[in-house]
Amino acid sequence: MARRLQNHLENSFNHKEGTVFIKNRLGMVEGTETMLAQERRLNQIANNLANVDTAGYKKEDITFWEMMFTTAERRPRVGKALKVVTDHRQGPAEQTGNPLDLAIMGKGYFKIQTPNGVRYTRNGNFTLNGEGQLSTMDGHMVLGQGGPIILDSDDVQVGRDGTITVRGRAVNQLAIVTFTDESGLVKEGASLFRPKGPEVREVPAERASVQQGFLEGANINMVTEMIEMIDLQRNYQSQQKVIQTIDDINGQSISKVGNLTS
Repeated sequence: MARRLQNHLENSFNHKEGTVFIKNRLGMVEGTETMLAQERRLNQIANNLANVDTAGYKKEDITFWEMMFTTAERRPRVGKALKVVTDHRQGPAEQTGNPLDLAIMGKGYFKIQTPNGVRYTRNGNFTLNGEGQLSTMDGHMVLGQGGPIILDSDDVQVGRDGTITVRGRAVNQLAIVTFTDESGLVKEGASLFRPKGPEVREVPAERASVQQGFLEGANINMVTEMIEMIDLQRNYQSQQKVIQTIDDINGQSISKVGNLTS
């Protein structure tokens, strides 16, 4: 690697009328950009692994691509771009036996009332607050077709269509929705999502069903995440060596320029 870079540098000297021009390939800048992108992805994998036991958690990935743009000196160069994407695929259903634990099978989200407005989640780890309202563990109310769901007992039955029955009497039905474009959902923490803009519209989740006494686990494969982390660490170290090599070659180029102009 070092020999190839050195040969490339030596071939980049142009001689014209006693003047030496050195072609700057921006190797140092591009190497640094690559390391920053890899560092971002490493942090993301670490966050995925930290949430492996979080109900309803959706893993994050980063997509990389390159694009051409013009620098301030009007020189075209290739820049590295990245975009964070959320994997909305369903996680495994894990049985808990708690009648207030609910899992959605298929595409859909529970509607949650928060101080910042309506939010959406796949985490069905619910409880009853002091006023008998079905709520999240953070105290946000779960919404039904008729607003907040009020129960006078935790001995409830929840049908696959989300209908909630207490002592044989239907009291409400869970408001379960999906979206015209799931990629338009933004994470807000605590397994909550919000639409990015008005163009991301909610629609009834007609094909979703509810499973009582279950929670949806995180859609994370620990083995896959660990393998990718190891690969990224190795690539990061390789980029460090490349940058060090370029730095060494730059030092040699300064000496050569001094010799050529003396």
